[in-house]
Amino acid sequence: MVRNYIIDDIRPYHTTLSGAIKVNLGFELKSKISKLFRIVYSVTLATKPWNTTPDLLLYPQQTLDYKNDPSRREDAPLLVIEIQSASQSTKEMVEKLEPYFNFGVKSCWIVIPTLQAILVYDSPTHYEFYHEDEILKDKILTIEIDLKKVFE
Repeated sequence: MVRNYIIDDIRPYHTTLSGAIKVNLGFELKSKISKLFRIVYSVTLATKPWNTTPDLLLYPQQTLDYKNDPSRREDAPLLVIEIQSASQSTKEMVEKLEPYFNFGVKSCWIVIPTLQAILVYDSPTHYEFYHEDEILKDKILTIEIDLKKVFE
C-alpha cells in the first residue's frame, strides 16, 4: 500500500486547464467515434520497462465486462493520449512514445496545453503538428477532431 502512495505522489499534477482539456477531448472523441471505439480514462498499461497510465485511451468498441476489470491492461489500445502537465517537459512526454509503440499502440497524441496544440505520432519519431482552430487528422485511425472544441 505504501508503494502505491509513493508512486501516486510522484505522478505529474494536473491542473484545471489539463483537466478541462481531458474532458473536452473525451467528449469530442465520444461524439464522433463512439460506435467504433471505447474511450477510457487513465487506465494502467503493462508497458515495458515500467507500467504507464495515459490520460485517455481508445480500444475497439466492446461491451463492458463487469466481472473482469483488471487493474492493469495487458492488451494494447489503438490510441493513447498524454496531456502535458505544468511539471512535465516535452522531452519527458516524447520519452513515453517508444514504450507505447513497442507495446502495440498504433497512434499516440501528445497534448501541449500552453500551445493549444496536439502532436499526432504514427511512430516514435514521426508526428504531425495541429494547433488552435485546425482540424486534427489521425490518418492511422481515420479520426478527425476540431481543436476549437478541445481548447474552448
